[in-house]
Amino acid sequence: MKVLNVNMSIDPVSGGGTAERTFQLSRTLARLGIDCSLLTTDVGLTSERRAALSGVKLHALSCLNRRFYIPAVSLTEIYRIVESVDIVHLMSHWTLINALVYHAARKFNKPYVLCPAGELVIYGRSKIFKRVFNYFVGKKILKNANGYITITEKEIELFRHYMVDESKITIIPNGINPDDFATYDNCYIRRKYKLGANPFVLFVGRLHPIKGPDLLLQAFASLASEFPNYHLVFVGPDQGMLDELMKTARKTGVDNRIHFIGYLGGEEKSMIYHAADILVIPSRQEAMSIVALEAGIAATPVLLTDQCGFDEVAIVGGGEVVSATVKGIHYGLDNLLKQRSSFHDMGHCLQHYVSSNYTWDATAKQYIELYQRLLS
Repeated sequence: MKVLNVNMSIDPVSGGGTAERTFQLSRTLARLGIDCSLLTTDVGLTSERRAALSGVKLHALSCLNRRFYIPAVSLTEIYRIVESVDIVHLMSHWTLINALVYHAARKFNKPYVLCPAGELVIYGRSKIFKRVFNYFVGKKILKNANGYITITEKEIELFRHYMVDESKITIIPNGINPDDFATYDNCYIRRKYKLGANPFVLFVGRLHPIKGPDLLLQAFASLASEFPNYHLVFVGPDQGMLDELMKTARKTGVDNRIHFIGYLGGEEKSMIYHAADILVIPSRQEAMSIVALEAGIAATPVLLTDQCGFDEVAIVGGGEVVSATVKGIHYGLDNLLKQRSSFHDMGHCLQHYVSSNYTWDATAKQYIELYQRLLS
């Protein structure tokens, strides 16, 4: 079976959860013996990223425009790639590379599945572009897909707006590779990023409105006097909010307890999870938070909003779920930080749940079963 995964980017810095999902899925499929190809742009495609995909047939297109990820490619090349595979997997939705591959899949009668990963909502920047995209090709991609993949059951509601056949929807969650988060060195990570010895609350993600870092900062500032020893650490690339967040920190008088350390990957990302008391995911909209799995496998308790698609965190005793508001996050932070003596037990409850249900090997096998079912 020859599978083609398609995503506009697998850049670990700016690509977000969909980039990481496509990267991890591709290399896991290859490791499980599937003939896997990956079509993407060359944005953020480092030598380390390429090396990790050594078992995958990588087609990396030059990117002409980074905002809209416009690839430099001919239809002939797209046709050649699509014609050579058995089934196509489209990740995300608002991308030109998906539109090109869709036309090729229709031309050569190749079955394809679509995993929007929460991106069916017209939200944030480029609303006009998204409406135009849907008008000309997006709705056709949705209508003609042979199968649909949702990351959580809640995401099915997004498909209903497009009147898709719900019998074709398969729920396949995000996954985690435990070996990627086994490294810890509290002294090293604190010393390198000047975090001191204080306990800290951690945010991992893009500094973008949809991720809600402003909600977390305001909630933290409102509790600053009650928990004077705690600091707040933001890990992730700036996507337009850094100046605003720094101004808020100064205005609320907590700037000496706020740390913006940018993107972390590899072993340092593992270390920061292990060093944190809790991870907070204040997202306004998310399909299923990968960082919740990353924190969980590192045995770090999680506070997340009810928009993150992972309410199981609270059910298994690994943290709390609150509303995506300053008030909700304030309440959750206050409640959790008063239970610091229970963090060890909470973290290990979440670690056990994640390791038992969300490894990439198990997740990839669900994809293989879906592909085989569609091809048969």
